[in-house]
Amino acid sequence: MSDLEPARPRTERKQHVLTLLRRDEDLWAATASAHGEPCLVPLSFVWDTGDAPDGRADEGTLLLCTRRNNPTARNLTPSGEVRLSLGHTRDVVLIEGTAEKVEGSELPTSSADAFAAKLAWDPRDRPEWVYLRITPRSVKSWREVNELAERELMRDGTWLV
Repeated sequence: MSDLEPARPRTERKQHVLTLLRRDEDLWAATASAHGEPCLVPLSFVWDTGDAPDGRADEGTLLLCTRRNNPTARNLTPSGEVRLSLGHTRDVVLIEGTAEKVEGSELPTSSADAFAAKLAWDPRDRPEWVYLRITPRSVKSWREVNELAERELMRDGTWLV
């Protein structure tokens, strides 16, 4: 076993999470059917801060898109519970939140434009696709065992740092 790097302060980890949310294009999305059958898929996303007060980078939602008949979209009814993961297994960001389905015609233009610009793909006029807007409720981030004790960065939708 190698020596661990010193644990990062929670403020540094929050900035790292926000950087990943702005920079990364893909994440893992986990849902479960009403019968408890798990579904884990990679999906592209954008960190949408369009509705955030004063354009705050730490306030926003994740905007994903999938075919409306895929298990991920079907599993979100009725509870909307979803778990998302960014990063490598030695640099984890785990987000739990609530998802709502949003039709392309109902999505604010600024959100759809941000999605299309970042991902070079615009599904808003394709009826077989549906957007998923995820509101984070919990965010955890850690690299190694020495960061586990203070891995919680957001609880009940409020940043702790």
